[in-house]
Amino acid sequence: MNRLAGVTSPYLLQHADNPVDWWPWTPEAFEEARRRDVPVLLSVGYSACHWCHVMAHESFEDEATAALMNEKFVNIKVDREERPDVDAVYMEAVQAATGQGGWPMTVFLTPDAEPFYFGTYFPPEPRHGMPSFPQVLDGVHRAWADRRGEVAEVAGKIVRDLGERQLTHNADEKPDEGELAQALLGLTRDFDAQHGGFGGAPKFPPSMAVEFLLRHYARTGAVGALQMAADTCERMARGGIYDQLGGGFARYSVDREWVVPHFEKMLYDNALLCRVYAHLWRATGSDLARRVALEAADFMVRELRTNEGGFASALDADSEDPATGAHVEGAYYVWTAGQLREVLGDADAELAMTCFGVTEEGTFEKGASVLRLPQAEGPVADAARLDAIRERLLAARAGRPAPGRDDKVVAAWNGLAIAALAEVGAYFDRPDLVAAAVGAGDLLVRLHMDARARLARTSKDGQVGDNAGVLEDYADVAEGFLALASVTGEGVWLEFAGFLLDHVLAQFVDAESGALFDTAADAEQLIRRPQDPTDNAAPSGWTAAAGALLSYAAHTGAEPHRTAAERALGIVKALGPRVPRFIGHGLAVAEAALDGPREVAVVGEVLGDLHRTALLGTAPGAVVAAGPPGSGELPLLADRPLVEGRPAAYVCRSFVCDAPTTDPAELARLLS
Repeated sequence: MNRLAGVTSPYLLQHADNPVDWWPWTPEAFEEARRRDVPVLLSVGYSACHWCHVMAHESFEDEATAALMNEKFVNIKVDREERPDVDAVYMEAVQAATGQGGWPMTVFLTPDAEPFYFGTYFPPEPRHGMPSFPQVLDGVHRAWADRRGEVAEVAGKIVRDLGERQLTHNADEKPDEGELAQALLGLTRDFDAQHGGFGGAPKFPPSMAVEFLLRHYARTGAVGALQMAADTCERMARGGIYDQLGGGFARYSVDREWVVPHFEKMLYDNALLCRVYAHLWRATGSDLARRVALEAADFMVRELRTNEGGFASALDADSEDPATGAHVEGAYYVWTAGQLREVLGDADAELAMTCFGVTEEGTFEKGASVLRLPQAEGPVADAARLDAIRERLLAARAGRPAPGRDDKVVAAWNGLAIAALAEVGAYFDRPDLVAAAVGAGDLLVRLHMDARARLARTSKDGQVGDNAGVLEDYADVAEGFLALASVTGEGVWLEFAGFLLDHVLAQFVDAESGALFDTAADAEQLIRRPQDPTDNAAPSGWTAAAGALLSYAAHTGAEPHRTAAERALGIVKALGPRVPRFIGHGLAVAEAALDGPREVAVVGEVLGDLHRTALLGTAPGAVVAAGPPGSGELPLLADRPLVEGRPAAYVCRSFVCDAPTTDPAELARLLS
C-alpha cells in the first residue's frame, strides 16, 4: 500500500500513485522492516530535481521494478526540502563512502536506520559502467539474506565513523583582518576573470561570496573585491542562467560561460540574488543591477507567491514540449530561430537573434538556444522596439505548457525572500514589494509559529506540515523579520525575531563549545545530530544564525546574543582562509562584526529621506530603526529626540555615537 496520499510535500505527492509501497519517514516504517526482517530502501529527492523525475519514470513507475522493491524492502520516500536533517545525515554517509553525492539519493539501511549501501541515480539497464537498479536491488537483497553479519559490520562502522567526525571550531577566537584578507586572496585565485564567478563547470551563482566582496569593499575600499562582485553579477545577468524575458535565475549553469542553465528556478537562489543585486546597485548605482533586482523581485511575487501570501519553493526544470508531448528540460524557455520568426516576423526576429545570442545551430539542444545578452554594448537599436520584442516573446511563451510549481512553503526560504523584498521595496519606492514581504511574514507568524514561538518547517495550501523547523528556519526567518523591522518601523517584527533567536540559544547552541547544531536538542534523534557550518546553495543554519544574532544584539543591546554570534564566528576563522567559496555568508557576517555593526536610529519618520538614506548605507550589516520620537517599539529609538523639531539620525558604533544629523548627505557620509 502506497502511504503518500494526503502529505503536504509536493514531491511525495508526485509518487503517491507509484506502484511502490512507499512510506514517509516514520517510526512505523522501521518497525515494519523489523517485523518483516528486510532492509529499508531510502530514496531522497525534491520536486524540481530533473534526475529524480527520470528515475521515478524509469523505475518507480515500472510495475516489475516496484514489485521487486515491495517484496524485498520497506521503501521510504523523503523530500529533502522537508527533512533537511535526514538528507544531511545520509548525504554525509554517501559522500564519505563514494566521494560524491547528489539527488536522487538512494541509501539502503538496516531496520535500525544504519546505512550500509549507497548510490544516487541508478538506470533501469546497465549503462556507462553503472549497474541497473534491479541489479542493485537483487544484490543488496542477497547480501542481506546471505551475509547479514558482514552487512551489520559495515553499517556499524559507518555509524561509528560518522560519530567520530569533529569540527574544528574555536569559539574564543573571532576572525580578524588577517583571515578576511586571506579569504579574499583565496577567492581571487579561484576567480574566473573571463566569465565571472568562481571555478569551472558546473558553475553556481555565488550570491553569498558576492555579498562578502561587497561588504569587504565597503569596509576596506579594496577595489578588486568590488570588481569581482560587479563582473560576476554582470556576466550572470547577461547569461542564460538569467531569464531574459521573465526575470529570475535558474539553479546553475552547466558550463563556465553561464550559457546553458539547469532550468529549475529555486526561491532561495532568487531571494539571495535579488538582495545581492540590490546591494550592488547600492554600492555602484549600476542600472543593470537595479533592473535585475527589480525583475527578480517581480518574478518571485508573480510566479512563486501562493494564495496564502507565502512563496512557493521552486519551478521545475522540465515541462511539456508542445511538439512531442514529452516532458523535457528547458522546453518552456528555449527558442529556435524558426520560432522567433514565427512570433516576430523576419526583421524583428533577426534583431532578436542578434540581441539574445540565438543561432541557427542552437546553443542548447535540437537547434534551440537559451536567450542571453552576450554583447555588453548590444546592437544599435530602438530601446522601445527591443522592449516590444521582449513583451511579444513573453506573451508567446505564456502559451506554452508551464513548468510545474512546488507549492510547498519553506520557512527558511521565505525568510530570505522577506528580507530581499522588504529591502528592494524600500530602496526603489515599491510599497507593493514591502507589502508582499509583510504578507509572507504574517503567514509565517500565523501558520508556522506555534504558541511557544516554535517553527514548523513547511506548509502547503494553508496546512502546516508535521516537520519541526531546523536551525536555518529559525535563523533565516529571524533575518527576514529584522529586515521588516528596519523597513517598516514596526517593533513587533523585532519582537518575533527575538522569540526565534531565544530558541536558537536554548535549543541549537552547544553551551560549552559555542558550536551550533542543525536540529534542536529535543528533535528526533537520528544516527547522528547533523551539524554543517558550510554555506552551499543557501546560508548554513550556523552562519545565518550568527548573522541574525549579531543584528538582533545591535538592535537591542542583548549581550547573550552578541556573545553567541561571536562564538559562532569561530568557524569562519577556521574555514574562511581555506575554503572561502563555501563560507561566504559567514565571511559577510564577519565583516559586519568587524565594522561594529553600526546602529542607526532615525527619529521622526518612516521611509522618508533620512530613513531611506540609512537603509542605503553601505556599512556592512548596519542595523536601522525608524519611528516617531518617544516610540517604545524599537530600543534604538529610546531617548532619541528630534533635533530642532526636525527628523534626525543617530549613528553609533562600538559604544561610541556621532552627533545626530538632520542632513541626508551627512548621514550617507557616516554610513559609507
